[in-house]
Amino acid sequence: MRRTAVLLACLLALAGCSSGKSYDDTVKDCAAALKARPEGDKAKPKACEDVKEDDYTTIVMGLTLDDMGVVDDDGNVDMDKLLDEATATP
Repeated sequence: MRRTAVLLACLLALAGCSSGKSYDDTVKDCAAALKARPEGDKAKPKACEDVKEDDYTTIVMGLTLDDMGVVDDDGNVDMDKLLDEATATP
């Protein structure tokens, strides 16, 4: 949970509003929708439509790194684990 909180904190530093909903809420809803989508589904959820493209990419990358298990409890990427994961044979 801390990993997601760190990612969201970075994104929330950006200002914005959409349809009366705060950008903070929009980003949180997007992250939740991405987590809830079925495995293998790569479509952009409707909840992410109002998220800036760069922010959306950051959320997806953060969740991917988290799923890979290369992010520690403080939200830092363990580069050794990442490199081991990248060079591991399937």
